[in-house]
Amino acid sequence: MPSGRSRRRRPNIVLFGIDSLRADHMSCFGYHRLTTPHLDRFAQGGTLFERCYSPNIPTTSAYTAMFTGMDPFTSQVVALRHKGPLRAEVKTLAEVLKEAGYQTTCVGFGGNPAARGFDTYLEYPAWGSWYEGRSPKAQRLNEVAVPELQRLAGAKTPFLLFLRHMDAHAPYLPPAPYERMFYHGNECDPRNRSMEPVLAFKPFRDFFATWMPPGITDKDYIIAQYDGAIAYMDACIQTLLTELESLGILDDTIVVINADHGETLYEHECWFDHHGLYEPTLHVPLIIRYPALVPAGKRVRGYTQHKDLMPTLLELAGIESHIAFDGRSLLPMIRGEVPTHECEYYLTECTWMRKHGWRTPQWKLIVALEPDFHGKPPVELYDLVHDPGENHNLADSAPEVAAMLRGRMEAWIARREAETGMVNPMLTQGDWHGHEGIGPFQTTEQAYNTLHIGDPHEMARLIAEERDDDTPIAERRLKAIGYM
Repeated sequence: MPSGRSRRRRPNIVLFGIDSLRADHMSCFGYHRLTTPHLDRFAQGGTLFERCYSPNIPTTSAYTAMFTGMDPFTSQVVALRHKGPLRAEVKTLAEVLKEAGYQTTCVGFGGNPAARGFDTYLEYPAWGSWYEGRSPKAQRLNEVAVPELQRLAGAKTPFLLFLRHMDAHAPYLPPAPYERMFYHGNECDPRNRSMEPVLAFKPFRDFFATWMPPGITDKDYIIAQYDGAIAYMDACIQTLLTELESLGILDDTIVVINADHGETLYEHECWFDHHGLYEPTLHVPLIIRYPALVPAGKRVRGYTQHKDLMPTLLELAGIESHIAFDGRSLLPMIRGEVPTHECEYYLTECTWMRKHGWRTPQWKLIVALEPDFHGKPPVELYDLVHDPGENHNLADSAPEVAAMLRGRMEAWIARREAETGMVNPMLTQGDWHGHEGIGPFQTTEQAYNTLHIGDPHEMARLIAEERDDDTPIAERRLKAIGYM
């Protein structure tokens, strides 16, 4: 029986924002590996949304939609390296809840424009490298989050606790036994050459060399590390769910599992990163548990996007914000009153490439706004029904479909510009790639030679240290990153 206090006050909200988590690599979404047994059980107590999409890649724009209920035309946030704060006219979830009497804390989310308005900001070590050893990111989050959860639960006011998990984000370095949970081969087998194109890709190879095993040859080992990191995080998330139950507030708390975007592993040459407007990056999990208003064991097949989350949370909490959101509450879908929200929508990417596009249940159009460092064609068209892997570009063979989709996209852009009185932010990014004074890339070669993750000078220092120790790792490392 809930206490009198819990009946009188509004529900708490615990939002798990899991960076780089693909829906299709979770067992509750049908993945063949048992990566998320605890979240699978959690989903049975709530409602799972099978078609939740992150249409605005990457992290910065995705979380902005999640925490404001607005699309990029209203927020004006589309780029990873967004310059300046969030528009003052746009309110964040933390700001609205604070006005409603909530305490608000975020863990691991400082610096994002949409993080504005929290009472408390806590950080934890959320990265790692091969030299530092295995990276227990989720346990480090728990060490910070559990005491804060206990503090918040002991207060007289409801709370919002946002937890940004980084285990599924590279570097994938799950601790034992998870690093071998899904792989039992020889990751350095010289007969396997699947990692050659990955380690030859100049923009990322120095970054990969900081966390991939020296001499790595098998791509399946890296994919297994991603899956192992998910399984490890799943176990650590259960610790937090158990703590909510131990505190007696689980059923008085809206608990949400969501991801900012997915991850491309070996698909489309977007190796082990989250760029590209392909399905592995766009399709994300969404699970909501709140027994008072959200049915258990339900799966919703309709389409939803990040901008629908904030209006949903406010309706569940009984808070009237008087904000004209671009998104819509999901409760009518949960109750079966409407089958879906928007089933075709605008896509944006401003990470390592600047592209936009249009997605319908059958078709996806991707249009490059400048040359990209992968040398992909300026227009891509995929039939998602007959080619769900997006392996066959139909832009040349079905030009009438591409023209139709482009027309729908441009009409929608024009409408949103007229409604907001602001230009499409994809056209106003300037040095979106972080290199001042360059402007839009003119050629693929320019993009390839300009963009880079990692520090080759730091790699050289580490390699020198290895040589001082007379270890054979140095030579293998040099070969792995293309210096030998």
